[in-house]
Amino acid sequence: MKFKLEAEDKNSKARAGEITTDHGVIKTPIFMPVGTAGSVKAVHQHELANEIKAQIILGNTYHLYLRPGLETLQLAGGLHQFNGWKGPLLTDSGGYQVYSLSGVRKIKEEGVTFRSHIDGSKHLFTPESVMDTQRIIGADIIMAFDECTPYPCEYGYARRSMEMTHRWLKRCCERFDTTEPIYGYDQTLFPIVQGSVYKDLRKQSAEVIASFEREGNAIGGLSVGEPAEDMYEMTEIVCDILPKEKPRYLMGVGTPINLLENIALGIDMFDCVMPTRNARNGMLFTKNGIINIRNERWKNDFSPIEEDSDLYADRNYTKAYLRHLTHSKEILGAQIATLHNLNFYLWLMNEAREKILAGEFTDWKNKMVIQLAQRL
Repeated sequence: MKFKLEAEDKNSKARAGEITTDHGVIKTPIFMPVGTAGSVKAVHQHELANEIKAQIILGNTYHLYLRPGLETLQLAGGLHQFNGWKGPLLTDSGGYQVYSLSGVRKIKEEGVTFRSHIDGSKHLFTPESVMDTQRIIGADIIMAFDECTPYPCEYGYARRSMEMTHRWLKRCCERFDTTEPIYGYDQTLFPIVQGSVYKDLRKQSAEVIASFEREGNAIGGLSVGEPAEDMYEMTEIVCDILPKEKPRYLMGVGTPINLLENIALGIDMFDCVMPTRNARNGMLFTKNGIINIRNERWKNDFSPIEEDSDLYADRNYTKAYLRHLTHSKEILGAQIATLHNLNFYLWLMNEAREKILAGEFTDWKNKMVIQLAQRL
């Protein structure tokens, strides 16, 4: 993987860049749709590539490990071949899912023992096994195995967890560096900064992660319930330490406003289930603010879902029709809303990139965050 920094905003730390992988080029800043079990919910791969113009999507190690399982994925030739996605892929390590299984998992120095949410079967994730699993899944960018701490989190626990994450990273790197990709193309390992919302821990973790000198770096353990101001403060501390010549990935974030504010702090890559999950519940993100399509006010609104959009669904379906589909629990409603939200997120990232390249990002961002906060 290669990263080229193309432009920096003069009034903020926003950057535009280009990541090159063996499956294609990713222009940053970028939002990555989440395909938890090998599928971005309610969206065809050809829609992702040709309509939404997603440049990279995610898979989830925990879910793919359990189902369809590693044997099936390896026989298929990896996730690219299994799901038909031709572009770059990123897999998370499963650390966040293990965090969310607090009632059925046990964390030790060796790794994490957990029970499947599907059938209750017992499994062990170690830094080494997670590297092997992600080799088999075959993503272009794979994540180190870490522990994601909850919020709020006691300082001593956050420190012990962060230190274990650093020890696990050393084991991840050793396993990754002594094994080879399975399918004939390169893979890249990103470490993950932890430290909860404690400034000294975030600074220490960022310094340790930077010392491993991998091709890119990630920031985890935010967007877990902390106030947005804490997220921004931790992100700024970390971005000031992580090397500027490498991409920075803020995991699990967030709202459109979160994305813009974190771009201004130096983040290049994002992922979040919000645009897809909220779409299925009738919440639409638009250039002018947030729409709850279930509300009565849209019942007889026959205007397009989004004005001035290139997306077929935005131009050819009305708010009234989408409201009808949503109330009727028609699958098409979830599809249309999901396409809209993902298209909006990708549009927002492309606009941010264009404004950075033109030297106009900060003024544009300050206007957009006001618009995006409106409830329509």
